[in-house]
Amino acid sequence: MLNSVFPQSETVASIPPRRKVARVLLADSDLASRLAIKSLLATAGYAVDCAATSGEAVGRLDSAEYQLVLADLRTESEGSGARLLAYARQKDFRPATALLSSNLSELETTWAERNADDSVVRMSDENVSFLLARVAELISERADRRMRRALFQAS
Repeated sequence: MLNSVFPQSETVASIPPRRKVARVLLADSDLASRLAIKSLLATAGYAVDCAATSGEAVGRLDSAEYQLVLADLRTESEGSGARLLAYARQKDFRPATALLSSNLSELETTWAERNADDSVVRMSDENVSFLLARVAELISERADRRMRRALFQAS
C-alpha cells in the first residue's frame, strides 16, 4: 500500500533531512531597505523574518528563537533599534545582535563607540559581500560563545 502512494524512489526513508538554517530577525522601518536586505540574506540561505517597528520585532522575539537580530538604529525613532537589541540580548536564546546602517552619521558612530555591546554592520550597494560575511561571522561567534558556555558548565 505504501509503495502505491510513494514510488520506491520517494519513500520516507529516502527524503533527505531538512537542513537547519540560521534564523535572522531584521528590524527596519524603511520598506525598500528591509526588502533588499531580506532578499540578500534569504538568497544566502538564511531564514529571515522582518519587522517594521520595534513593537513588531519584540513580538517576534517573544514567539520565536533567532540566531541574529539586526536592527536599524532609528527603526522608528532615535535609539529604538538599540533598545530593541538590548531586549533581544535578555532572551534565553541570546542571539547575536548588530546595528544595521547604510550611512553612519557622526552621531551614530559616537553612539556605537559608547555602546560596545552592539556590533555595527555597514550596508552599502557596492559591498554586499561584506554584509554577508559579517552576518556569517556574527552567527559563528554566537555559536562559539554558546559552545564554550556549555563546555564550561559541563566541566
